[in-house]
Amino acid sequence: MSFHFPALPYPFDALEPYIDAKTMGVHYSRHHKTYFDKFMAAIQGTELEHQSLETIFARVSEHSPAVRNHGGGFFNHNLYWQCMSPQGGGQPGGLLAEAIRCHFGSFEDFKTAFSDTAATHFGSGFIWLSVAEGRLEISSTSNQDNPLMDVAEKPGIPILALDVWEHAYYLSYQNKRPDYIDAWWHVVDWDQIEQNYLDTLQR
Repeated sequence: MSFHFPALPYPFDALEPYIDAKTMGVHYSRHHKTYFDKFMAAIQGTELEHQSLETIFARVSEHSPAVRNHGGGFFNHNLYWQCMSPQGGGQPGGLLAEAIRCHFGSFEDFKTAFSDTAATHFGSGFIWLSVAEGRLEISSTSNQDNPLMDVAEKPGIPILALDVWEHAYYLSYQNKRPDYIDAWWHVVDWDQIEQNYLDTLQR
């Protein structure tokens, strides 16, 4: 595999007023880039250089903490950026909307459950919507873990990610994580997340 640090799919100020440009710049250019650089250093000269992230995560408990933490940070942020857009917000459509209604009762019930999971997650981590054995499932992981890892309590294929590390929101929202979560729904790119969902059905 040849890993690369992807460009952010929109300008730093594109998600304002919901996520401010300074937060985006620091988050992407410093935090995310550092995870990538340290992940590359951790796998340099090893067999992991030639494996996919999914393959690495499937046996991450056998690898060093640097591979787990920085590889997770690299992947998790890639998905987090992808799941947002200046044209985001609203509700999903198509097969994803049907699946959400099937598994959660309604979009509003899903949104409430996801927001509650994010608001009550202790400490740093990510909140996920994943496909697990054909079902949609909400889960949370600490630090930079994710549902693809063999250490995950709820394994699955993640299609939506919300970063609840303080550096993702503290400049604008300080300790008011629920306010950040409420704002984040305005930039969720449901077209992309539906495509992520459809991709899992092709596996």
